[in-house]
Amino acid sequence: MLDIEQQPSLKYLLFGSLYVSEGLMIALTTVVTTLYLRSKGVSIPLTTLIVGIANIPWILKFAWGPIVDHFTKYGRKTFIVIGGFLSATTLVVITLIDPGIYLFPFTILLFLSHVGIGFIDVSTDAWAIDVSTKQNRGKINGAMYTGQYGAWAFGAALLPFIGSQYGYQFSYLTTGLIILFILLFLFPIKETLQKKKKPHIGSLIKSEFSKKTILLVALFSPLVFMNEGMLSYIMPIYMRDSLQLTDIHIGLISMILPLFLAVGSIIGGITTDKIGRKKALYLFICFNKLFTVLLIFTDNWWKLSVIYGIIGFFMGAHSTISCALFMDVTN
Repeated sequence: MLDIEQQPSLKYLLFGSLYVSEGLMIALTTVVTTLYLRSKGVSIPLTTLIVGIANIPWILKFAWGPIVDHFTKYGRKTFIVIGGFLSATTLVVITLIDPGIYLFPFTILLFLSHVGIGFIDVSTDAWAIDVSTKQNRGKINGAMYTGQYGAWAFGAALLPFIGSQYGYQFSYLTTGLIILFILLFLFPIKETLQKKKKPHIGSLIKSEFSKKTILLVALFSPLVFMNEGMLSYIMPIYMRDSLQLTDIHIGLISMILPLFLAVGSIIGGITTDKIGRKKALYLFICFNKLFTVLLIFTDNWWKLSVIYGIIGFFMGAHSTISCALFMDVTN
């Protein structure tokens, strides 16, 4: 068995690979699902609603986290395997559903696939907190988000190509099989089970949320990721319906955002470990805000590509720094 405590560099590879599954799901939902539903004649408002419903499990991470912590004696790895299997299974089943006819079951299956990814996410984060220190959390988060954004870029280019050439059902099947393949890397990894006294969740929440720092971070958390959420979901629709681009072209341009997110996550992780969380956040958020405003001038594909990439760099940097900050204050 490989011990990540004895081989520190293995931590970066492990957590980065687990976040690959999250990146693929983001590409599948932000690019493939929007294009697939539009090709089936589903309206834009209904398309965005379905995509929003599918992403609710990400908002419910506060529910999945306590489940993983309550059964900590079984380890984080167990819940990663359970979540990955749930996600992969539902993605395979979804290939049998035509959303143009059976939109409700399609939405439910997509929702469940994200529940599985939600368990992977909170379990991976908890495991990373268990084996990291304040001095290397920025770099660990950089590795995790590099894996996520790299897979997002890869998926944004590959999955629309597969969908346009062979049918979008195969895009979902490909994603499910890759997630199952990622799980295989977990088995040779040794996990040291945490023997912690279980806190009373009610008193813990009361004590944590009586702290001003926790309240400010809780307010900051949804705001800092709002820009990424809005852009990643609306841009494929904008490129298809306003710029009249083909699905393959849309996939290639969509790939630009996560590619630069990956680069930004590395730079952000290194920067925050050197100059601190607040200074780094001020720096990258201000630049991100400036270039996001410039999107109003993107009336063709090449202007969009340039601005999209710059935004991705600064967005990736401050996302990584934010997650390092969250780990610092997590009980």
